[in-house]
Parts: sequence; C-alpha cells; structure tokens
Amino acid sequence: MIEKEIGLMKKIPVYMISGFLGSGKTTVLLNMLKEFKMNNLQPGIILNELGEINVESHLFENQQVRELLNGCICCTIQDDLKATLNEFIAEMSKNNIDVLLIEGTGVANPLEIKETLLGTEYTDYFELHSMISLVDASQFLEYQSVFSSSAEVRKLLKEQISSATIVLLNKIDLVKEQTLTKVEGKIREQLESGVPIHKTKFGVIPVKELFLKRYSSSHNHDDRSEEHHHQNHHHHSTINALRIDNLPVIKKRELESWLKRLPKTVLRGKGIIQLEEGGGFYNFQFSSGTLLFEKIRDSSTIQPTMILIGEKLNKDEILEKYHRTFKTKSH
Repeated sequence: MIEKEIGLMKKIPVYMISGFLGSGKTTVLLNMLKEFKMNNLQPGIILNELGEINVESHLFENQQVRELLNGCICCTIQDDLKATLNEFIAEMSKNNIDVLLIEGTGVANPLEIKETLLGTEYTDYFELHSMISLVDASQFLEYQSVFSSSAEVRKLLKEQISSATIVLLNKIDLVKEQTLTKVEGKIREQLESGVPIHKTKFGVIPVKELFLKRYSSSHNHDDRSEEHHHQNHHHHSTINALRIDNLPVIKKRELESWLKRLPKTVLRGKGIIQLEEGGGFYNFQFSSGTLLFEKIRDSSTIQPTMILIGEKLNKDEILEKYHRTFKTKSH
C-alpha cells in the first residue's frame, strides 16, 4: 500500500485503469478509493465518459474528481486531459493529493494516455506506478472472434491488454473453467513476460497486489511507434453513446427484458431509474447480459437518465423500440 509519506514527495503516483466496455473498471476504482480512505490518503480522480453526462457521479461525492465528458481521453479531448493535469499540479500544495487515479472510457487506448503522462511537462510532478487492465472473461472470446466483432474492437482490446502492467481477468463467475483457461491463454500471448493475471469477481484483488509499483522506464521499449500510429486514427470511431432522458417509473423485469432485446451492437448500458418495486432511485449497470441495481441513498438532485454505448448504434431504431415499449408510461 502507498505510504502517507508519499504526500511529502515531489511526484504523485499515478494508477491508470483501462478495459473494454463493461469490464468492471469503476468497481475496481471504488475498491481502491475505500483503501485510500482507510489509510488516510487523499486521491485525485480523473473520470472519462463517452456520453454527455456521468450517471455515476453520485458514487464519488466528497472526492476530488475531474470529469472529462463527451469524448475519449486519449484523442478527441486529449487537450482537456492536459488541462486537468495542470489543474492538479496547481492545486497540489493546498489539496495535498497523495495519489492520482485515471479511468479512461471503455474505448480508450492506454498507450496514448501514458504518452501524455510521460510528457516532459509532467514527469517532475507525476510518476506512473501501474497500468491496470480489466478483461471481461465472459465476453472476451466473442470480442476476439472475426465473426462477432469488428477489427477495431479486436485492435482496441489488444492495445488495452498489451500495455498492462497487471491484468484483472474479471467476471470469472460467469464462465466455465475450460473457457477461463482458454481466455487466460489468449491474454498471456499478448502480455509482456512477467505481467501477472489475477482472476477476479467484482474486481476484488489483494490490496498489496493492486498497489505495487509495476511500471518502470523499461516498459517504454518500442511504444512510440504504436503511439504515433494511433495519434491521427481514432480506431474506435464507430463506437458511440446514446442518451435517453425523462425516463418513466419502470418495473425491474420490464427494463431487463427490454435491454436484453436490444441489438447486439449495444455493448453497454447504465443509468439512473426509478423502480416501481421498492420506490426510490437506483443506479443500474447492464453488461455481459447481466443487469445489476444499486439503491441511491441521496436522490434529491437525481434525474432519471440512461446511457447506451455500442458499435454503429442505430439510434433511431433504438429510440423507436424504447418509445414503443414505454410509451404508455411516458404519458
């Protein structure tokens, strides 16, 4: 675990969290924040979302959070990332930040985020400790298949895995042991030697493993050619987000049924809804065909909204299905 004395040092340790849509990045981030709190460490957090809003903002109350919205941290809003890093530098003395966590979108290329962090203007202030990559064990083989995935998605997964200093093979409870062994083998082929793979449920991993300083300058072997290759090529340009507002009160089973009937191009869903059962507002997460709910304690400022993320989404078709399913409730 990071020692409190780190706050007296010049450089702030940085942990990057990457992984494809729905792999469990935010869950791991929240687990890390719990550990920081228990050890009286003050984190700074940079959250990046493809959509116009972050429907998980309520999870980070009373934290020093900067949200980079409506774009991918590694390309379309890279200048915003630099501006945000500059803000943290300017506030270091008064905020006493002990560690910085960066969570990219599910379609971010970690190599390009790393390139920004290792820029000469930041090396005196930040020190990259680890590049944590999450992989959804239940979806990995499908995303790797030429029959059910695009070249863009396959390339992105490779970038997220090959750049990792530690891999969390998550959602292992959703797959059989034989599949898990196959997935682990394919991931191992894309990793540098010595990079550990931890099999996890809900991103739970021993703290000492997660907070080790795993990155060193030797990891810079030949990344430059890869990074420059991607600078002017937004390899995930086909992945976009659809926001639906003014949601009616919905039954849990009704929402689940509708989400599971959506086109396979929808890879991820999340949002805030008001359920008929139990009353009140809930945060929902939909990925890997699984729908999870969590009650929101303070809902005084909450507005129901839904974000769907996918590849080449037919927004008109999805909205038509939405209004046809929930139209009687909307009136």
